[in-house]
Amino acid sequence: MRIILFGPPGAGKGTHAQILSRKWQVPHLAAGDLLRSHIRELTEVGKKVKAILERGELVPDVLINELIAVELRKPVARRGFILDGYPRTLGQADALDEFLKGKNENLDVALYFKTSVDVVIDRLTGRRFCPECGANYHIRNIPPKVSGKCDRCGASLVERSDDRPETVRRRLEVYEKDTAPLLNYYQVKGFLEEVPGDFDVDELQAVLAKVLERHGVRESIR
Repeated sequence: MRIILFGPPGAGKGTHAQILSRKWQVPHLAAGDLLRSHIRELTEVGKKVKAILERGELVPDVLINELIAVELRKPVARRGFILDGYPRTLGQADALDEFLKGKNENLDVALYFKTSVDVVIDRLTGRRFCPECGANYHIRNIPPKVSGKCDRCGASLVERSDDRPETVRRRLEVYEKDTAPLLNYYQVKGFLEEVPGDFDVDELQAVLAKVLERHGVRESIR
């Protein structure tokens, strides 16, 4: 399984990528999580991207391309992968194509989570995360067992600065400008499948199962 999940921030890509990763036993590579990991660890990359993310802008292609390539070269990704939040621009899509060609591999499908603005804002403003271990929650959809506390390590949960309403709207503007062209890119290549991002988790998982089967993904990788 080699698939891409893309769409506007808050479309549910991360939630469904995690479910598919467990089901099909391939790594879930979330571009946002990789970047936040660098920020937490105070790496040079982390320092550079922190301000960019807080402004609701996209990380430069050359930087994110190399971060993803490093992950895809690891042994755990040999059996397949689920990319979440990457590619987000045409430049990133071209870089991924070249990388896969170099390994004689092909993409199975690009899933576009078409999601309404109201749903996106509701989801993002309700998200919380653990600054210590990176676990993600939602105050309504995925609440912690103890309000405001991480289930894993007990640290206090916080709101991401890029999930505040004013930043969310800016992120959507950036998305429309820089990422929407991917629709045509993958449609031309025959990889594009549009799925309803407004659906609840169980509803959309049923849709995804049918889409993946249609693209030949039928048995989990052992």
